[in-house]
Amino acid sequence: MKQTQAPIFRRDFTLVVIGQIISLFGNAIVRFALPLYLLRETNSPALFGVVGAVSFIPAVLCSPIGGVVADRVNKRNTMVALDFFTAGLILAFTLLLGQMPLVPLLVVCLMLLYGIAGAYQPSVQASLPLLVETAQLTRANAVINMVSTLSGLLGPVIGGVLFGSFGIRPILWVSVGCFSLSAIMELFIHMPHQTRKTAGGILSTVRQDLGESWRFIRKERPVFLSVMLVLALFNLVLSAALIVGIPVAVVQVLGLSDLHLGVTEAAMGLGGLLGGMLAALLGSRLRLRRGGILLLFASLTTVGMAGALLPGVPSLAGYWVVTAMSLAIMILSTMLVVQLSAAVQGQTPSNLLGKVMAFIMAVSNCASPLGQAIYGMLFEHCPAWAVLAGAALAAVITAVYSRKAFRGLDADVCNERR
Repeated sequence: MKQTQAPIFRRDFTLVVIGQIISLFGNAIVRFALPLYLLRETNSPALFGVVGAVSFIPAVLCSPIGGVVADRVNKRNTMVALDFFTAGLILAFTLLLGQMPLVPLLVVCLMLLYGIAGAYQPSVQASLPLLVETAQLTRANAVINMVSTLSGLLGPVIGGVLFGSFGIRPILWVSVGCFSLSAIMELFIHMPHQTRKTAGGILSTVRQDLGESWRFIRKERPVFLSVMLVLALFNLVLSAALIVGIPVAVVQVLGLSDLHLGVTEAAMGLGGLLGGMLAALLGSRLRLRRGGILLLFASLTTVGMAGALLPGVPSLAGYWVVTAMSLAIMILSTMLVVQLSAAVQGQTPSNLLGKVMAFIMAVSNCASPLGQAIYGMLFEHCPAWAVLAGAALAAVITAVYSRKAFRGLDADVCNERR
């Protein structure tokens, strides 16, 4: 009898996908609305940048820990617990809003949200090999990535409409419902789990696992270190500028509505979707040795964004240029990230992959909080167009420096294929 490939959307994988749709949508609207609420209430780009920087630190710290947890703890139970905890966190924030000082309350809430997100996603990614056949893993990853992108695409638009029309509280209640429903659905997932022996307490296990990842990178794949440095520098000089600068540009410099900001952030989500599709279509024709060119184009695109904020440029014209440039930057950066992920996956043993990927992402993002704090103060005291132009110049220098690192990683990929 002819064997047919099992369908990918079997019961447990379907429950994971639906849970991700609900959970990531709730995450997208609340992480869009809370920083915007702070900017609207305080009218301070410097405070906006500092709060964003402090809030992002737990994501950097929890990402490698999440990789360790994903390899050792029942993944379904981890997802359920984190979704229930997130629902309780946002519920507590909603009840305390107006009863406590806004800034410390918002900082604590955002820090916990980013930390949870950093610990949550490794469990989702590590669960896929347990739910689908090996031949279906590429499609399963594509489905999860598409869900994440679409949530990032629709969340800011809907969040902008709700925030502009009804304020912050309806968004918070919707988010509580999303996380609660996602956790309840995940309870019905059947996911195999094999307990691994630990060599001591929790901290000892985390230290041992992260040390193993670090030794592999340092001894077996030192080129990963060069790439991590490039990404950290790029996040410091450009990504942080855009994280702070785009809301400031749309809301304060151009004086437009929350919905306009939501559309711009949705355009960035669309850019991520298009970048992933282009990377899939081009396949092997995309070479990592040209990764510096993608960074260079992203840097030059920021120059166009800076030009749109020059005095005398009509607000709507400037807005559409900023939105178009945001779309282009996300297309370029996503194409690069897809290539880098494939290269790391192809050169890392499966038993280390979750921890190594989490380690790389943590190191690459570690400079972003510092960058957000610096750019918040710069946007407070300098014209937005000048800050973005300076960020673009620094990013161009980083892109030129990056060519050697990407060529080294590309050479290793070619050697692995041989």
